[in-house]
Amino acid sequence: QVQLVESGGGLVQPGGSLRLSCAASGSIFSINTMGWYRQAPGKQRELVASITNGGSTNYADSVKGRFTISRDNAKNAVYLQMNSLKPEDTAVYSCNADIVPSGRRYVMNYWGKGTLVTVSS
Repeated sequence: QVQLVESGGGLVQPGGSLRLSCAASGSIFSINTMGWYRQAPGKQRELVASITNGGSTNYADSVKGRFTISRDNAKNAVYLQMNSLKPEDTAVYSCNADIVPSGRRYVMNYWGKGTLVTVSS
C-alpha cells in the first residue's frame, strides 16, 4: 500500500521561510510527477508547484521566485522550500504524486493528508 506523508508545516511570520517534505512509502515501482497543492479557507485547491522525475519544474505565478520544489528520487521524496512567505500563502499544503505501484503496469494518483501552513504576525 502506497502512502504519502507530509511534514514541515507550522506558524511563521510574514517574510519568513518554511520547508515542507513529503515521502512516499510502500510497494513502489516508479514515481512520475510529484507536486504540491494548497487549499486556503473558502478557496479551491490550487497547484503550487510540480516536478517531473527528470527534474522539470512548474510553478504557480503567485509563488514564482519565492518557492522552490525539489526531489530526491533515491528517497522517493519531494520538498518545497518556501521563502518570503505572505499571509496569503496560508493554506493546507498537500503532496501529490503519480506512482506506479509494484506489480502493476499503470499509474495511480496519490494524495497526502496535508500539512497546515499559517503565515501571521
